[in-house]
Amino acid sequence: MALEQSMGDRLTLPAVCAPMFLVSNPDMVREACLAGIMGALPRQNARSFEMFEGWLAEIRQALDEHKAANPDSRIGPLAVNLATQMDAEEASRHLDLAKRYGVEVIISAVGNPTELAARVHDAGLKIFHDVTSMRFAEKAIAAGVDGLTCIGSGGGGHSGNVGHLVLVPRIRRIFDGTLLMAGSISTGAAIRAAEILGADLAYMGTRFIATQEAAVDPDYARMLTEGHSEDLMFTPKIAGVAANWLVPSMERVGLDPKNLPQPAGHGMGSKHLPEGVKPWKNLWSAGQGIDLIDDVPSIAELVTRLRREYVAACDAASFADVARMVDQALDAKAVD
Repeated sequence: MALEQSMGDRLTLPAVCAPMFLVSNPDMVREACLAGIMGALPRQNARSFEMFEGWLAEIRQALDEHKAANPDSRIGPLAVNLATQMDAEEASRHLDLAKRYGVEVIISAVGNPTELAARVHDAGLKIFHDVTSMRFAEKAIAAGVDGLTCIGSGGGGHSGNVGHLVLVPRIRRIFDGTLLMAGSISTGAAIRAAEILGADLAYMGTRFIATQEAAVDPDYARMLTEGHSEDLMFTPKIAGVAANWLVPSMERVGLDPKNLPQPAGHGMGSKHLPEGVKPWKNLWSAGQGIDLIDDVPSIAELVTRLRREYVAACDAASFADVARMVDQALDAKAVD
């Protein structure tokens, strides 16, 4: 495994509160870091560079003040999500800002990360890139990224269609960097399962949308706590790229899930949708992990619960444990 010890030692749980478009905010990121997991802030959620800087300054001040008052506390690493398409000048401005406020990891998603990876490394930071298939993983590895976020089937947002049981171990065979498993993770047991499959960290989105700090539309939170995976549709017809979308959110804005408009061209875009209908603004995505979400706790409460579940999963006796105990007992009896 390749999670740096200096980073792992500051975690209370091997997990990331994923950056989510129009959802993640400074309160979420701050509370995730204070709870001892990685918190990630998307650049695209801020209307301006100045607003983004203000958010980072606010988060850093809160983390530093907490650490000063609680020297032994574990504070998770801070990450930001940047677009791969940034030109050199824009990337330089954002990476300088990231370093100034103690950001350690840059997260990128769609697009070729080669140029961004080089700039991130020049700035002395790490870069994790989202992948949904072996082809994209191989390209990201060739680009020199430090981590791969393996998004398996059932994830929210831009999900893949390959199961985690295959995707994570297969990518681990060819990559010795930091590996993150994403998609349908809502419990501490699932975080432990990610480790068993070969991942270093669990990358969690939907579960953190249903938290108090997310401050999403009450209808969105209700769909997450009352809905099921049967309420999801995996389709490229909403944003141009395949993702899992909540059918009730389609119906809420007057769309017929069985007769969705066809996107024009390829790639991301929503111009084909009716006026006023916007992906992630009033059309909402979610992962299949909603089957295991039934409340809206604070992030601190959620991480405490996840850690308890994770520890229980780590302590659970396996078939190998039982077989080993039986063998030891038989050996002892044979000696007698």
